[in-house]
Amino acid sequence: MSDISKSINHKVPGRDEATRFEKIHNVCFTSVKEGSRMVALEIANAIKSCSKKHYILGLATGSSPIGVYKELIRLHKNEGLSFKKVITFNLDEYFPIKKTNEKSYNSFMFNHLFSQIDILKKNIHIPNGEINEKDISRYCNQYEKKIISYGGLDFQLLGIGRTAHIGFNEPGSHKNSLTRIVNLDYITKEDASAEFNGISLVPSKAITMGIRTILNAKRIVLLAWGHKKLKVVSKSIEGSEDRAFPASFLQSHPNTTFILDKESSAGLIKFKTPWLVKDCIWDDSLKKKAITWLSKKTNVPILKLTKQDYNENGLASLVLSSGSVYDLNIWMFNKLQRTITGWPGGKPNTEDIDRPERAKPSKKRVIIFSPHPDDDVISMGGTLTRLVDQGHDVHIAYQTSGNIGVSDKEVLKYLEVAQSSFSKENRELKKAINSLRLKKNNNLILDIKSAIRRSESYAASRYLGLEKNKLHFLNLPFYESGKIKKKDPTSKDIKITKNIIKEIKPHQIFAAGDLADPHGTHRVCLNILLLSLKEMKSESFINSCWLWLYRGAWEEWDIVDIEMAVPMSPSQVLQKRNAILFHQSQKDKVMFQGEDNREFWLRAEQRNKKNAKLYNKLGMAEYEAMEGFKRYHF
Repeated sequence: MSDISKSINHKVPGRDEATRFEKIHNVCFTSVKEGSRMVALEIANAIKSCSKKHYILGLATGSSPIGVYKELIRLHKNEGLSFKKVITFNLDEYFPIKKTNEKSYNSFMFNHLFSQIDILKKNIHIPNGEINEKDISRYCNQYEKKIISYGGLDFQLLGIGRTAHIGFNEPGSHKNSLTRIVNLDYITKEDASAEFNGISLVPSKAITMGIRTILNAKRIVLLAWGHKKLKVVSKSIEGSEDRAFPASFLQSHPNTTFILDKESSAGLIKFKTPWLVKDCIWDDSLKKKAITWLSKKTNVPILKLTKQDYNENGLASLVLSSGSVYDLNIWMFNKLQRTITGWPGGKPNTEDIDRPERAKPSKKRVIIFSPHPDDDVISMGGTLTRLVDQGHDVHIAYQTSGNIGVSDKEVLKYLEVAQSSFSKENRELKKAINSLRLKKNNNLILDIKSAIRRSESYAASRYLGLEKNKLHFLNLPFYESGKIKKKDPTSKDIKITKNIIKEIKPHQIFAAGDLADPHGTHRVCLNILLLSLKEMKSESFINSCWLWLYRGAWEEWDIVDIEMAVPMSPSQVLQKRNAILFHQSQKDKVMFQGEDNREFWLRAEQRNKKNAKLYNKLGMAEYEAMEGFKRYHF
């Protein structure tokens, strides 16, 4: 779908067949940047056209609105958008927390917006996380009255949490709730734990506008990006109003629009099963999606699906447009079957054009880009081993040091071993140990953490038969800030990436297409790689280079997206597990676990086994486990 000139003006949901299951208007963008731009443009136009003395703007925090704020800043600096008549009210703030704390929403708003526009300081209102607890009730009433005194909110910008919270209105919140203090859900605290360096450091309470306060806004726009929001988005838009999903209360608002991307909208019926709501143009991609969905829904292998199965599940038009059910089933079976290969680098001495990879050259130069020093073995350890064993020239490029992912206690463990083995008077050792005890995450400690991740990568790769000189630690500059929030990528990151590609001149590149990691590094690393490849299109060797994307430990490709599936035997699964376990600093409750509490080796293993079971359920041969890849055409 194209984002060009796409309108986000409110439309009443349910008036056409494509939206008949929906209760909230929504617009899906292929690009988060473009979606953010369109929202910023609506806000800018509303400010400029406002005939009142003031325009009252409700604002949100978190990662979702950052793109909107960047565009508003650009409009201010480059196109003269003024905020002098704008009065803002923020949704929420942690409690207790000082305004000066870099984790506070007060700091967030000034860092991401207020310090870079011409808004009057007196017009900024952010809930006060420093208020005395006994005064909170009175303070919240005053915050509410102040909003009313200006005539209410003209526009409210929202994000949505994994609990479907809006503001900090957690599951169980009442539709009539007003500004108040609330207890935070465990999942909400878990999602904030990376920012606070541990869940125990996340405040347990917050001050938030209530649901009624939000619903009183004249216009509401909610932003939802990424697959983690898929469930809560579909429940809020297509389900019933439910206190378990507070965002669902927006169904009763007459002017609400959800702004979505491909991942967050994928659970909506119009995208998940479009044949149930509209006439479809049955291209190969949609046919694959429909037939695999039918097989899973009916619990019938593809080759056993009947005309009745198709007709009773809304797929009669597919049969009519494609001929016989038999031909459809055979076509789909072959499509899936041909994705399976034990030769991820191509099978030599064969002319089988239906295999995922080319046979020639029989020995390929391969670069595996790994965002962190463990993503390679977690995401494609079995395939990596196959490539090495089959004689390909395999290189691993670790894009970041991964140093912030190592806990202080892990560093102390290594330092204590060193101190007991060597001179206790070693000044550098003593300095490092003292820094840890004083909780100073200085450059020395960060260097040690980087060294730990490197040594683990050397050990894992050596175990899989890969020599040390095949490992490249790029240490991309955007990552090397020592903080959770990283710097924006620059030309330096692209130059480093281009240099390693030019040096090796690969026939194959594998890279992380998993965009769901909790700290966003995978997404940034992929963008840097894609920009690098784009700038290298004139290089002759690039024309014969194929890019394969793997998924990480959080989410797998949908089976219809997998274009190469590499099976693993029980012994290969065990080998992959052992390789992952060399990364000891990432075992046993790591710093950035994400929403999945399983250890990385376990979630990767179970995900690979789930892949194999699904292939088998659809009628393919039974394998122990499978790693899936999608080709990216650049």
